Amino acid sequence: MKYFGLMCGVVLSLLFQSCKAETQPAAKPAFVPSPGLEKAYFASGCFWCVEAIFESVYGVEEVVSGYCGGSANDASYDQVSSGNTNHAETVEIYYDPTKVSYTTLLKIFYDSHDATTLNRQGPDAGRQYRSAIFYQNEGEKQAAEQYIASLYGTGQYKAGTITTTLEKFTGFYAAENYHQDYERLNPSQPYIKAVSVPRLKKFQNKNPELLKKQEAKH
Repeated sequence: MKYFGLMCGVVLSLLFQSCKAETQPAAKPAFVPSPGLEKAYFASGCFWCVEAIFESVYGVEEVVSGYCGGSANDASYDQVSSGNTNHAETVEIYYDPTKVSYTTLLKIFYDSHDATTLNRQGPDAGRQYRSAIFYQNEGEKQAAEQYIASLYGTGQYKAGTITTTLEKFTGFYAAENYHQDYERLNPSQPYIKAVSVPRLKKFQNKNPELLKKQEAKH
């Protein structure tokens, strides 16, 4: 569960469970991708946060919260959040490569989380919150390796401090419907107000040139 320390974690857990039990929205309509779109898969902590960040980017048409790294048998929120599966909370990004490149998506990935905290992102700890790139082919793997090397080369990161794992993509399992568009649909939820929104705004303020026009106005 999402938590702030020991006591805050209990409170947020209860709040989230209440939301989960009482809010059962209708199934989200299936996304029909436009011709020419490609997909990318990144994990960098709570998928509520990551989904909102990538959805604000120009050239990204849709982002789906879900799980990568494990099997379909245990790809459920209760099982993944226990930390006992090999999944990571992951986003599936549908993007237009004529508008935003895979290398730019890598920049967004690194500009929007702390890649030096092993199996942790902010208040969320466990392997399910690891920093990971799930590459679909050798081109993506090489692009990720080169980008990481460039981060070390510029001195942005000290040698050996990046914890991001490069994992071969073996499947993506969409999260339960109530997780989709969670930041947008639940603006008053405590975790969203305290963690997701500040993380989103920090990224947007740092990279205004990458945002969709409507986002850039805020």
